[in-house]
Amino acid sequence: MATPGQCGTSQTDHVTPDQRRAFIADHTTLGPAPFVPEIRLHIGGASMPLWEAAFFADDRLPVPPPMWAWPWAGGQALARYVLDHPDLVAGRRVLDVGTGGGIVAIAAALAGAAEVIAVDIEPYAIEACRLNADANGVGDRVSTWEADPVAHDDGWDVVLAGDVWYEADLAAHLGPWLRALAARGAVVLTGDLGRAHLPADGLQTLADYVVPTLVDLEDVPEKPARVLRVGA
Repeated sequence: MATPGQCGTSQTDHVTPDQRRAFIADHTTLGPAPFVPEIRLHIGGASMPLWEAAFFADDRLPVPPPMWAWPWAGGQALARYVLDHPDLVAGRRVLDVGTGGGIVAIAAALAGAAEVIAVDIEPYAIEACRLNADANGVGDRVSTWEADPVAHDDGWDVVLAGDVWYEADLAAHLGPWLRALAARGAVVLTGDLGRAHLPADGLQTLADYVVPTLVDLEDVPEKPARVLRVGA
């Protein structure tokens, strides 16, 4: 198992981290997240041109879609909640699951977390998170971990999972693990805008928001999103 701050084995054999970072910088624009303007991110524009560019830049087949390029509504809602409730993470060890571009991890660092580990299986997401953390002045406080964290537990105090309920297999993979972490005492929160595979029970609503979205991705300019605490 890779340790926080180290990358696990990537499916990409010939694209270097520096090349991934250059691709991200060249195909995104650095600007404020719509619902969390305190945080600046490298944000993609229209999805199809970026997906096409990713296809030619990546040597994996099939090429994963560049989900790291946009601040998804569930992640924005969770980041907003963390910034508005810094006592949740202040002085604590935090794991951000499925970090993508790192908005939730960055929020936790800005809110005073003692340690923040941002985990994702996608190497481009790891580099996007690093770039974004640097852009927000917390690059030295956000560690990245390229791995599937399920079945591992390093005693994190708080576990945050943004917009992760969009696929049945992923939900079935993450759900029992998140509940197990909650059962042993971790504070486990998730942000969701009504994805089809959100667990049906064992969730406590902490906040309701209306979050701006990209019509290109979600078909509407905004969506309701909730921050939920995961129970055992």
